[in-house]
Amino acid sequence: MGQERIAKVQGVLDQLHLDAFLVTDEFNLHYLTGFANVGGDGCLLITGNQSFMITDARYETEMKAELDPQITLMITRDYYGTVVKLAGDQNLSVIGFEDTLPYAIWSMLDEQLAADFVGLHAVVDHLREIKDANEIAKLRRAIRLSCEGYDALLPNVHVGMTEIEVANKLDAWMRAHGSTGPSFDTIVASGYRSAEPHGSATTKKLAKGELVTVDFGFYFDDYTSDITRTFALGQPDPELVDIYNLTKTANQAVIDAIKPGATGAQLDAAGRDLIKAAGYGAEFNHGMGHGIGLNIHEEPQVYGPRIPYAIQANQVITVEPGIYLPNLGGVRLEDDVLVTEKGAEVLTTSSKDLKIL
Repeated sequence: MGQERIAKVQGVLDQLHLDAFLVTDEFNLHYLTGFANVGGDGCLLITGNQSFMITDARYETEMKAELDPQITLMITRDYYGTVVKLAGDQNLSVIGFEDTLPYAIWSMLDEQLAADFVGLHAVVDHLREIKDANEIAKLRRAIRLSCEGYDALLPNVHVGMTEIEVANKLDAWMRAHGSTGPSFDTIVASGYRSAEPHGSATTKKLAKGELVTVDFGFYFDDYTSDITRTFALGQPDPELVDIYNLTKTANQAVIDAIKPGATGAQLDAAGRDLIKAAGYGAEFNHGMGHGIGLNIHEEPQVYGPRIPYAIQANQVITVEPGIYLPNLGGVRLEDDVLVTEKGAEVLTTSSKDLKIL
């Protein structure tokens, strides 16, 4: 698997006018080598016909046993000095690097390398956009289990609980059912705080008549979900019910518009135009969605009206319209959707009907 993915990078070197490419991003290292959590503790140098995983002795035993044998393992504490030496030994003239490389490392390499050192954006990230069958299976499982956890949470939520208690209950269920952890701090925002799109869980207590938004993502077998649901504790204000129904309609309109070749602008407009027409355009203040996979935000990092982007089959993207009314409350409904050859398959299974607990 590792060599097949590295071959994809090797396949774009010529068109990028590179002799080699240096990978340092933790998720790209994971994708190409199969090893998680190596970011910061090594790098991968890919040339036209070779690849070198440079890391230290903490990873030696595991990598010797599991790393693709076509990837040369180099154990050292001097990661980037080794890159300089390899570049000289391989007579490399132009080396690309990821533009997320820390400045201190860039400065050292730029000074010591005889080769030209060229920063590039999202080279491997774009290769990760299209998921293979194994990745899709892992995403399905992560999303299914995350939905099961949310569905199990709802009967245990009641007036008087704090937002943090709700978040902790969900996190604990996921851990107990095989998650290695959340991909971001679970968001629980209730009442007036549900009008804060990314309001972290607090000690605020849930009260009767409030909307509660829960936004969560959990890792299962390296791949993550990203889901949002909003529910009510008792009958909410009529305007909140109206924006809930509008958000649900916008969510479905975007899903209905998904197909290979559809642009981010078209998908965004399918939902946003409905929200604008109802007079809430200013209250929807974020992107319509993004890609997910090994990372919670993958290419496309966001799709929307000003981003020239066309989706492709076998991507997994989120659809997450929201409406936020300050001092009253807000709604967001987020699904994870597989782009198919003919349209879309919604992988999220939790109901989007307004639940009143």
